[in-house]
Order: sequence, then C-alpha cells, then structure tokens
Amino acid sequence: MKVTSAEFIISNSVVSKCPQEPLPEYAFIGRSNVGKSSLINMLTNHKNLAKTSGKPGKTQLINHFKINHNWFLVDLPGYGYARVSKSAKETFQKFITDYFEKREQLVCAFVLIDVRLEAQKIDLEFINYLGESGVPFCMIFTKADKLTRVKAESNVAAYRKKLLANNWEEMPPYFITSSESGVGRDELLTYIDQINEEVRKTL
Repeated sequence: MKVTSAEFIISNSVVSKCPQEPLPEYAFIGRSNVGKSSLINMLTNHKNLAKTSGKPGKTQLINHFKINHNWFLVDLPGYGYARVSKSAKETFQKFITDYFEKREQLVCAFVLIDVRLEAQKIDLEFINYLGESGVPFCMIFTKADKLTRVKAESNVAAYRKKLLANNWEEMPPYFITSSESGVGRDELLTYIDQINEEVRKTL
C-alpha cells in the first residue's frame, strides 16, 4: 500500500462521537512511551501527524486520522504509567475499553511493545483483555533499531513462551518495526491493505 493522504479528523473521549463513516479502523495502543506517535508518523510518511513527546502520556484522547480516504488510523492513549491524575487514568481506561467493546468499525487493534524489554505484566494483561474480549489484534514490537536482529527475535520468542504458558494456543500475528529505519513499514501496510480488501468484499 502507498499512503497518498493522511489527515487528522477528530479527537474526543466519547466513542459515540467518533466518525460515523463505515470505514475500517485500525487502533494503535501501547504502554506510555513505547514509540506509538513515531510509528504512526513513519507509517504515514508524515513527520508530525501524531504529536511525539519525551513525556509519557502525551496522547490523552481518541484521535482519528483518515488514510487514503478509505480507512481510519486511530491513535489511542497509552495504558500504564502517565503523568496524569488517578481520576484521569480511570477516565482513560473507561473510554479505551468503551472503544474496544462498542466500536463496530474497528477491524484490528495493534498493541505496541518495546522489543528491548522483557515481557511486561501490563502488556500481557492488556493482550489477555483483548483476547478475552474477542477483539482481533496484532502485536507490533517497536524500536528494533536499538538492538541486534538476533536479540530482537530472542525477545519476541520470550513473549511467545509467556503467552503459550498463559493458555494461548499460539502467538498472535506480530511485526517487528523501527520508526528510525522504516523496518516493518511495508509489511504492516500490506497487512492493513489485505484486511481492507476483505472488508470491501463483505460490503
């Protein structure tokens, strides 16, 4: 897929106010500071489509971006650590779960994970939540440029082992990416394109 257009549409915290167009949506979510904004900018070939920040918890709303006029990329707040109040965190969690459980246009969620780190409890908990809720999702391992390919694949294998030990029958689909080098971009966009084709066939 070639990204020819990417435009910001709306930010809000109420699922019912999300765009009503019957276009497929892909939601990007991960622990704060996992490199989500950088990945979105890399995928769309826009330096500042999603606002990057050195401070965790920058994204605090549901942000919709229309890509190629035919699908939505949705930037969701990070879960876990963020420099916000407890009440704000609870609000985040509520509208995040509302989005996943009520948004009919959602066709796939992408859970971002820092490939440099050992399996984090909060990531595993969120992956289990999506599995239990029946939400289709893939895993995106970010920051692959920060370590060797062998080490990256070793860390992914460790995740697989954890998931299989936690009653998963198989590892969910996954991608290894780098916003710095562009690794994984073509594979991820091709995957989205394939799903879009399947969605169009059902309309």
